Amino acid sequence: MSSEYSYDDQAQFYPFFILAASALVTLPLTYSLLRPVKDDENLAPRIQTSYKIKDGSIVESLRAAQKRSQRRVKRTLTVVVGWAIMVGMVYLIVVTQRSVPKLYNPYDILGVSESATEKQIKSHYRRLAPKHHPDKVRPDPAKNETYESLNEYWVELTKAYQALTDEEIRNNYIQFGHPDGKQSFSFGMALPKFIVADGNGKYVILLYTGLLGVLLPYLVGSWWYGAKRRSKEGVLMESANNLFRQYDDAMDEAAIVAALSTGKEFENTFKGDLAESGLSKLESRITAEKGSSSFACGFSLKDKERLEDLDGGVRRKAFALLWAYLGRVDLDDAALTKAKHQVAPIARALNQAFTAISLAYGNIGPILGSFHVNQHLIQAVPPKGSPLLQLPHFDNSVVAAVEGDSKTHMTVQQFMDLPDARRRQLAVGKDLLSEEQYKESISVGKQLPSLRVAKAFFKVTGERLIIPSSLVTLVIKGRFIPPGTESIPAINELDLEDIDPAEDDVEALTGRKRTVVKGPDGKPISVEDQAVLPPLSFAPHYARNHTPTWSAFLGDSKQGKMAVPPFTFSRFDKPLFDEQGKPTFNMQTLKAQFTAPPQPGHYTFVLYVICDSYVGFDTKMEVTLVVDDASKAAQMAAEDEISEPEEDSIAGQMQALKTGQAPRRRTDDSDDESGTDDDEEDDTSATNTDTEDES
Repeated sequence: MSSEYSYDDQAQFYPFFILAASALVTLPLTYSLLRPVKDDENLAPRIQTSYKIKDGSIVESLRAAQKRSQRRVKRTLTVVVGWAIMVGMVYLIVVTQRSVPKLYNPYDILGVSESATEKQIKSHYRRLAPKHHPDKVRPDPAKNETYESLNEYWVELTKAYQALTDEEIRNNYIQFGHPDGKQSFSFGMALPKFIVADGNGKYVILLYTGLLGVLLPYLVGSWWYGAKRRSKEGVLMESANNLFRQYDDAMDEAAIVAALSTGKEFENTFKGDLAESGLSKLESRITAEKGSSSFACGFSLKDKERLEDLDGGVRRKAFALLWAYLGRVDLDDAALTKAKHQVAPIARALNQAFTAISLAYGNIGPILGSFHVNQHLIQAVPPKGSPLLQLPHFDNSVVAAVEGDSKTHMTVQQFMDLPDARRRQLAVGKDLLSEEQYKESISVGKQLPSLRVAKAFFKVTGERLIIPSSLVTLVIKGRFIPPGTESIPAINELDLEDIDPAEDDVEALTGRKRTVVKGPDGKPISVEDQAVLPPLSFAPHYARNHTPTWSAFLGDSKQGKMAVPPFTFSRFDKPLFDEQGKPTFNMQTLKAQFTAPPQPGHYTFVLYVICDSYVGFDTKMEVTLVVDDASKAAQMAAEDEISEPEEDSIAGQMQALKTGQAPRRRTDDSDDESGTDDDEEDDTSATNTDTEDES
């Protein structure tokens, strides 16, 4: 017995192999390119306005460039090449004639049915033998017959007869499928033979060396070291280390901006001579004295000293460009203006890493500072700038006229809440806003999503008391009320309740349905959550589309430390605005879970609810968490008049597992005995805290 290799010289099989291999790569990539984009930036509604800044074309070009980079040209080229290969293989499959190998079958060779008896086979063979015996048959040229072909057919005929009549040969056929016994193995290879023909072996070796010895290690190494070079926030580890070294417990927002300029990502933006190009002009513009501020860009003398202390190079230019962007300084230079808008998204990514570092230290000052810097970067407002600069057409001169001699800045909400006549008196006039500009500013202001927290409290689902180390839910109730909204409806007290799901509502208990409301019969029912996105941030200076997110965390004001890390919310369960763009005043529910303190007592926290996109839209309020001793909860459970759970409820089944006794069956007078009607409304713990928005 021997073995041999058979190659696909007739292209019968290797096109299928190459087609399948190409499809495994091409089809998923094609789907990723053609599928509808479901990013929040593409699904979220827009704030209706035609306002564009002076450099709006540059900002739009940078946004478009970002979208193009996300499509990835390399992926598109791979798809094109993949489809070309697949089409070529399909063509070969269609035009190539295939020969299907037949299994050895002596019945077919003799021309008898498989049900024929041995006597019938011998009789049939005796009739065929005289016709096909080599001594009696003559080749027919018209049928392309030769002596060799006739002899070969006679041999096959004889073997077939013996395979069916001779006991030994028949055993070979039955056991090995051939009258001659075990045959040699043939390994089919879905490759044409010319690949391994004489002279081509070296090219095959080079191909395998390139694929397995060079390309594969390069791809794996690039992925591995690329992942190691970046932090979880997506910034270079070297940049994260620089930010770590810059961290200080007493950092303010200006100091955070200075720390962000240490990012190594700026080196990719300002390669070579770009680091020094236009730097002197840039510094002269941002340090020029202008208006009521010390300098044109809005930084202080201390910030100017920081700039002067830096050596020339990438960091100094990044620092200057960041302040030029925040201060909206007109640079009168296309290259510098483009660079000014390029640095903001880079700085914001670095700020995410700085936020993570601040959270690790837990000091409230730097944490709040990092959140506020994020707002300023999106809105292009200097750290101590007025929140009114977020409105269209508002500049420092208009802000100065509106705020007058006030020592504190006016928020957008405060300005919009003024009577219309008073607003016009302050903002409209010579060298201020025109009537059209004023109307556009008010229109945008009335579309900004401002979350006003109505109530915040703590609870443990299904329990009346909070005991040490239990899983506590912080429930925040609030409505989106845009600045300047009139005729705000009163809050429905029922909307401030947080209803626990029914004990037999498995989907609600497992989190599949998270919204629980009261049904027509007054009992809690769960409904599917909606995923409602707020409008895209109104950020005409920021070279990215951004969906606002809200972060809520608890702080200990006495120690100045964070008590509960931030929870982020970017989608809501009810619409914020109706089809006409008017606020719905729906009560939104935000929830965050954490572990209660290990000791009983009254814990007073400061709740911070911060929007990452708008300056001055934050909420700060005190909330109190009451943690009772576990013995008190046990005592209340013992004194509880609620009857044993029903047999067909989850609680009843759990009770049966604990006690080993079957729970009672439901009877007609069970409602009268249980006494649950009076307690149904008590769905939150004693730590419920009605609070006012202090912002």
